[in-house]
Amino acid sequence: MKNFAQLIKTLDTSNKTNVKVEALTEYFRHASDKDKVWTIAILSHRRPPRPVNTTLLRQWASELANIPLWLFEDSYHIVGDLAETIALVIPTTENQSDKSLSEYVEEMIMLKTKTEQEKREYLHQNWLALNYYERFVFTKLITGSFRIGVSQKLMTRALARVTEMDEDILAHKLMGDWDPQRITFQKLVLDEKPADMLSKPYPFYLAYALEGDVQDLGNPDEWSAEHKWDGIRSQTILRNGQMYVWSRGEELVTDKYPEFQSFLNVIPDGTVIDGEILPWVEGSVGSFNDLQTRIGRKTVSPALLKKVPVIIKAYDLLEWKGKDIRELPYEKRRELLEGMIEGVKDFNLPLQLSERISFETWEDALREKERAREVRSEGLMFKRKDSPYLVGRKKGDWWKWKLDPYSIDAVLTYAMRGSGRRANLFTDYTFALWQDNENGEKELVTFAKAYSGLTDKEFRMVDDFIKKNTLERFGPVRSVTPKLVFEIGFEGIALSGRHKSGVATRFPRILRWRTDKTIEEANTIDDLKALIPR
Repeated sequence: MKNFAQLIKTLDTSNKTNVKVEALTEYFRHASDKDKVWTIAILSHRRPPRPVNTTLLRQWASELANIPLWLFEDSYHIVGDLAETIALVIPTTENQSDKSLSEYVEEMIMLKTKTEQEKREYLHQNWLALNYYERFVFTKLITGSFRIGVSQKLMTRALARVTEMDEDILAHKLMGDWDPQRITFQKLVLDEKPADMLSKPYPFYLAYALEGDVQDLGNPDEWSAEHKWDGIRSQTILRNGQMYVWSRGEELVTDKYPEFQSFLNVIPDGTVIDGEILPWVEGSVGSFNDLQTRIGRKTVSPALLKKVPVIIKAYDLLEWKGKDIRELPYEKRRELLEGMIEGVKDFNLPLQLSERISFETWEDALREKERAREVRSEGLMFKRKDSPYLVGRKKGDWWKWKLDPYSIDAVLTYAMRGSGRRANLFTDYTFALWQDNENGEKELVTFAKAYSGLTDKEFRMVDDFIKKNTLERFGPVRSVTPKLVFEIGFEGIALSGRHKSGVATRFPRILRWRTDKTIEEANTIDDLKALIPR
């Protein structure tokens, strides 16, 4: 655990890529194989299940620190991170632990079945046996909220240095459905077993956002364009008579989309399709809100299948007839994809081609982008015609040109403290819009929460206003005198029976502080609903 905690400290305190890769490389050179596997798992978000709920963690930490629970809770609100608060309030002792990372993780897994008293004793014993940063990392693992500033790409680069294996091959090996409790480092990384690759997806190729002038891309003839669909990025794999569907988040979601079983025995074996899972409601692309009714469901009922059917909009072919074709130029891969879809069109599969957009000038492309919301897309994708399918996010060949966000002027009504470096400021806000109540009087109705978009100076100014204009306190939440107006941007919008406003917005954030507007000039719920695509 000491070495792993030191690794995490280095990764967490540096923003230099070379420093992070070097730290990972040295760690993987000297760690045991078991610790290597668990480190790979933890850094790729395969964390063990949380064995203790946070209510008990807070209670037991305050007991060990010999402070009242209210003081612990106040400290937690200021610090903004539970594991860091626990690491700070529990006194450091002369005790030390030589247990490895894998020993700790295996104990945490077993802890889930223990009694509350056994869990309490285990935590007290280990909190006192670790120094501050070790205790912080240990508690992060217990809470299951372990996030650290390192990409899988950097971890793969470090492993490539240690094993002298190709980075792309390693990236492929680390994807898929493997269990850190049951797999060895030899089998996960070093062994070559074709059968193990049967269900594995390829690492996704990711586009950069186009922020400058689209004409900077050069000659339009060198580029292919299509709509950027707002669904779930996926790879659909057909190998050896089996089908697998993977999301971009490396989650195997085959059972969530039983419609795609119809691909078997129709689409040729040895095919991997890169595309977007989209809701297909009444013969057209639905909203992301429609798709959310199926995301996270343990079982998909026949009624839900009928209410929100889905399709795949296919835009690339990565494997064809058992051969990896990612090195082929994009134009050639598209030609094969279009031929494949044409060959199965009579089978009425839930599979459609993401059509390429014909444009001769960048002005033509702009006109198509401006009608993107009509077809339920977020904008356009540009792909260089001669580009191979690469790994991860690479600049140069794939660009996404997104629409400007929807926006609305809203009133700040509630606030909470932020987290991390903003834990001492009120930076998490709730916003409201005007609506006529049953008596015909105007009232503010909440519709969205946002916590990003202001400068540090602006956050401090708003924080000062909140502290001076608090109306009521509800635990960590404060209601605020309605006076400040902000322009709120968001990517998507749909009707929703789960929200008081009747509307759900996607990815809301603050675009600017409208110091030029009074609250009477803020928008209404009807204005918000008018933005919903028809």
